[in-house]
Amino acid sequence: MKKPQHQSLWRWICLRVLTLAIGSVVLIALCMWLRFVIQNLWILHHMPVSMREEFALLREQPALNLARFHQIVDERWGIRYSDPSIASSDWITVGVLVLTVIPFIVVLGLRAARPLSAQVSRLAAAAGSVARGEFSTRAEKVEKAPAELIQLTENFNAMTGQLERYDRELRASHVAMAHELRSPLTAAIGRLQGMIDGVFEPEPQQLNMVMKQLRHLSRLTDELHLLSLADAGQLQLTPVTLNLTDLLLERAAWLKPQAEAAGMAIEINPSQPYTCVGDPFRLAQVFTILMENALRYAAEGARLEVNVRKLAGGIEIAFRDFGPGVAAGFLPDMFERFTRAESSRARDSGGSGLGLSIARAICVAHGGTIRATLPDSGGLQISVFLPDA
Repeated sequence: MKKPQHQSLWRWICLRVLTLAIGSVVLIALCMWLRFVIQNLWILHHMPVSMREEFALLREQPALNLARFHQIVDERWGIRYSDPSIASSDWITVGVLVLTVIPFIVVLGLRAARPLSAQVSRLAAAAGSVARGEFSTRAEKVEKAPAELIQLTENFNAMTGQLERYDRELRASHVAMAHELRSPLTAAIGRLQGMIDGVFEPEPQQLNMVMKQLRHLSRLTDELHLLSLADAGQLQLTPVTLNLTDLLLERAAWLKPQAEAAGMAIEINPSQPYTCVGDPFRLAQVFTILMENALRYAAEGARLEVNVRKLAGGIEIAFRDFGPGVAAGFLPDMFERFTRAESSRARDSGGSGLGLSIARAICVAHGGTIRATLPDSGGLQISVFLPDA
């Protein structure tokens, strides 16, 4: 379906104003002309044939007998026909025409301005609804409205769509966050209450269990704080020139005991050093999250390949595992907060559902991107793109 073409606001207003102005002048002039034509035809039709022929000759050459010419005009058209007074019939006719045309101009002007007024009114009403928290409100587009107002309406609807999505995600995030924080807190309180009541002995094993829950709670609050800073654009980076190959090798070595325990090999495959400008601490955090994610959910694939390559405008680091992967429908939500493909398994393995959200926030802070794909041969690939400085 072809999208309707809308005029710019300037052209929209000019066309209507000029149409009304020129149309009014043309209408008045046309009425005056018709009045003279009809009057002349009527008088000439009722004039004797001999006088009509005489008048036709004098009209072409008044100097032949100017007195006779004026005599015929005064006799047939009236003595006041050529009166220059403001009270003459010509001026009276103009006044009557103006008074007659003005209501039509007003009606047509209001009718022409209706699309502009209607579009602004709908935008105002929709904005009022959004101000009251009704983010599902959309402003309807008015046919024949100016292009700028149509664009404004489309942008307004896109904005309210984003607000609706953010509001929905915020509510869901608050529920999930409360659940995530409550779980370790409830476990720690329950264990401490048991020791106070004498159900458990306050021995190191029991205290370590409480400390484990408190550490988990501390980690959650740190992760939420980082995401809040990223959302506010306040995530501080300390960019330096760094060797991505060395950083990946260092992270792989750090996670080697966990990888061996999971029966997984981490293969770092860059054939040469790759340098970029970034915050080594934050990028190490991203690489650790992605490697731990593979160890947690794709250990049965027994291998994690990390490939680095130079692309136009930056460097891509691809983390490719050979595990069960995820459902294709989960990919769009994979980097949202507190989302898990298998929530029960994620909690049992210590996942908070925030890791990939943190990785995305750090990548965005570096001006880069992160995305997940499902290779044809199975597994999951998460690719990080870091732009050149």
